Amino acid sequence: MSVSSEPTKDSGGILELKGSSSDYADTEASHEQSKATAALWTKMDLVVLPVVTMIYFLSSLDRSNVGNARIAGLQKELKMSDTEYSIALTVTTIALLVTDIPLNVLVKTIGPRFMVSGMVILWGITCTLQGVVTSYAGLVVARLFLGLFEGGLLPAITLYLSSFYPRRLLQLRVAIMFSATSIASAFSGLLAAAILNMEGVGGKPGWAWLFILEGLFTVLFGIACLWLLANTPNTSPFFTPAEKQLIMRALHEDGIISGEEKDHSYNKANFWSTFIRPHVILVMIAGFLNGSTLSGLAYFLPSIVAGLGYKGTKAQLMSVPPFAVSAVLSIITAFLSDRFGSRGITAIFFATVALAGFSVFYASFVNDVRYGALFLLVPGTYCIGPPLGTWMANNSAPLIRRATALALLPIATNVGAILSTWLLGAISPAPRYTSATITLLVFQIGIILAAGANIAWLSYENRRKARARLAAGSVPPASVVGENDNSIWFEHVL
Repeated sequence: MSVSSEPTKDSGGILELKGSSSDYADTEASHEQSKATAALWTKMDLVVLPVVTMIYFLSSLDRSNVGNARIAGLQKELKMSDTEYSIALTVTTIALLVTDIPLNVLVKTIGPRFMVSGMVILWGITCTLQGVVTSYAGLVVARLFLGLFEGGLLPAITLYLSSFYPRRLLQLRVAIMFSATSIASAFSGLLAAAILNMEGVGGKPGWAWLFILEGLFTVLFGIACLWLLANTPNTSPFFTPAEKQLIMRALHEDGIISGEEKDHSYNKANFWSTFIRPHVILVMIAGFLNGSTLSGLAYFLPSIVAGLGYKGTKAQLMSVPPFAVSAVLSIITAFLSDRFGSRGITAIFFATVALAGFSVFYASFVNDVRYGALFLLVPGTYCIGPPLGTWMANNSAPLIRRATALALLPIATNVGAILSTWLLGAISPAPRYTSATITLLVFQIGIILAAGANIAWLSYENRRKARARLAAGSVPPASVVGENDNSIWFEHVL
């Protein structure tokens, strides 16, 4: 806005601005532009967010429904021991681990439209085939391919969202997407309670129909994604040319480069440098600790609830409420986190909530009290994921570093998941789960320390960059598109 006004004092001594009428016209134009921009991000939420959220919902549902199948008779019918069940879960997690980085780097080459849609179709087929296995070996093979086809999904769709939204708007969207994990875990219990009534239909047990019906829906949605997903905002058929221009301008102002633009920073040096970035390492540590807890709850909460005295269908249904609370809290706190730009504080707060929940679960011998503790430890655990993922995306640039960092985080969480499948599976017996509870309690303290250390490091970096800008006495570059996070003009999000 061009300002020719000067501040003057009125009779009451209050400062007021007196300027040309063009100031008011400029203000009005700015107001109209702000309204148009807000409407555009709302449209983006309606076009992009539901598809990505549904993809992640189906991923979580198809990977964790084995926990519902277990208490519905899967383990007994396939004659599995607790150790063999843990091995089946571990195979999936190892497959996820080995595919995270290569698949996430390939997203830029192949494009998310074909790559993500293909992944959805393939793991949907695999989930369906779990319903026809008749042996433990068959289940292990199916779980292996499920992990291979789902590997790289979380970093890929987080990277996808970070290429559509400016940094300040990202956590709420990631949280909505990530809330699909909680909703899937809750919905899995409800679905299981309904589908298990198909026991004996077609000569198959109820747990088999759980895999078959959920897998077939995933295949159909994966096919639909070929039309619903766009590679970039510029290639989306749902936006007008003027809207695409506004989106790209907002992304460029935030230093974000679009997938189809030439990116000279997409090189090996920036790829390998990601591995030694302090903020990446600290978030990975928090991710490992959180991943151990989150995966353990995703796979074992129905068994934990069953150990509290609930049986059959009621055990499936009683696992629903803690996950439902998690979904609501995740979205509410993400809105506040985006509003105040506080990723680290959000993670610390929920780690503290989870710490309180595990403390109560460990100390009490009353089943009702222990069930109540789930309303602390489940939301506390599930609400840490969105700020960690967003924190990693916000502070990693250019694109190759962001893609690599977002792949490293689920690698860390999946390593934690391997630990939890043994902690809650074979090592720590039900119903007390004493060793697992103590371990996961300590892990919440570790998350608090890692997040606190990262806040301290990023604050130091921001102060250092502020001093460097002042000393340089220079002005920002005309464009910060693709700017490296080492740049003094790149300010870290705390």
